Amino acid sequence: MTAPKVTSILAEWIVAVQDDDIPEEVRREGVRTFVNWVGCAVGGARHETVDAALKAVDAFSGPRTSGVLGREERLDVLHAALVNGISSHVLDYDDTHLKTIIHPAGPVASALLALAETRPMGGRELITSMLVGIEVECRIGNCVYPQHYDRGWHITGTTGVFGAAAAVGHAIGLNTTQMQWALGLAATQSSGLREMFGTMTKSFHPGRAAQNGAMSAFLAEAGFDSSLQGIEAPRGFANVLSDKQDYGEILDDLGTRWEAALNSYKPFACGIVIHPTIDGCQQIRDEIGDKVGAIRSVQLTTHPLVLELTGKTSPKTGLESKFSVYHAAASALIERDGSPTAFTDALVNRADIIALRDKVKAASDPSIHEASVVIDVTFEDGSTLRKHIQRAIGSRDVPLTDEQLNDKFTRQSELVVGEAKTGEILDAAWRIETLADAADVARRAAVGPVRSAAE
Repeated sequence: MTAPKVTSILAEWIVAVQDDDIPEEVRREGVRTFVNWVGCAVGGARHETVDAALKAVDAFSGPRTSGVLGREERLDVLHAALVNGISSHVLDYDDTHLKTIIHPAGPVASALLALAETRPMGGRELITSMLVGIEVECRIGNCVYPQHYDRGWHITGTTGVFGAAAAVGHAIGLNTTQMQWALGLAATQSSGLREMFGTMTKSFHPGRAAQNGAMSAFLAEAGFDSSLQGIEAPRGFANVLSDKQDYGEILDDLGTRWEAALNSYKPFACGIVIHPTIDGCQQIRDEIGDKVGAIRSVQLTTHPLVLELTGKTSPKTGLESKFSVYHAAASALIERDGSPTAFTDALVNRADIIALRDKVKAASDPSIHEASVVIDVTFEDGSTLRKHIQRAIGSRDVPLTDEQLNDKFTRQSELVVGEAKTGEILDAAWRIETLADAADVARRAAVGPVRSAAE
């Protein structure tokens, strides 16, 4: 399909969207997305990956206008967007657009909240711009998925840069031509490789997408031009980075069908394809109790994608363990855990976890849905137990409630900023649409005296 006006039509829509154009049920999901993102950003704030990022970039910061959630450091807008994007993704606990496996909020919300501290905007305005950005990145993702992902591109990074550019461009009031430039600038910076999964660099992808997307909008605002067909041109994003180009996925029902309404939230801090296994193993532990010590073997039957993405049999670090369905099964059976504490360097190297992990085997079956798993447990006495998870908790079929989102937020945030501060941040995040100044959330998430990382 040739669509010479894809970038133009998309830019016109981005510029035109007003607060009231977005249905209330979509806005409500947007607030849930924002709450989840804030919790993940605070929860990841003290990870060694964030420490390393701050150590690297602090000396290069411009005016220190914008905070790093869950920390005391302040950076310029672009570097704050980068670090908050890293922090919000480093635990692999963030939101997921299940049709494409994009994690939508990281690139978009990280850029917008950093912007809000230097160019004031109301909370309702922030949510509108965030939903516009999420819509853009997910529709572009739909256009090229799964071939783009199968080539080895990390789709959160490659499409997230479009989302951040659209969101920031909407927030600062770009005109249609400027928005086309911003999308073109985003297209030429689209990157992120799946080879990096299991390392610090995976979380760098949404952070860099936030930073580069915001820069794209700022450049366009200043008159820095680009191709007006950055998405659909023969040598543009879709044709260079994918064997599939379904431009109807970008343009059809634009403004009436909202991808943002399909967002989901992880109950477990790892790749989403592992979630059915954790859900099932936790249920098994509830049934067998201390009999977990009498397990002889565990057989997982999953979709091939599960083993392609999470087939690390002997992870050595917490980050690697997020891509090991074997570790996840063992941790869920022994500790009944799938939170960030299940994916630490200490736990992945603990003797009892390793011993049970070595008893876990996995086989792929293309007839099984990606969101399903069959778990067969054999005990030392020869007895067996089977658990078939059709859809895991946290999926669109079994979504997290607001109360479960609160619990998820609290469990990770309290480890970083304590109980009182967690309650304050959580309350502000839920009230985002009523706030006259959206940056109030960032200020409440600051910990300790405001100073730079170098001080």
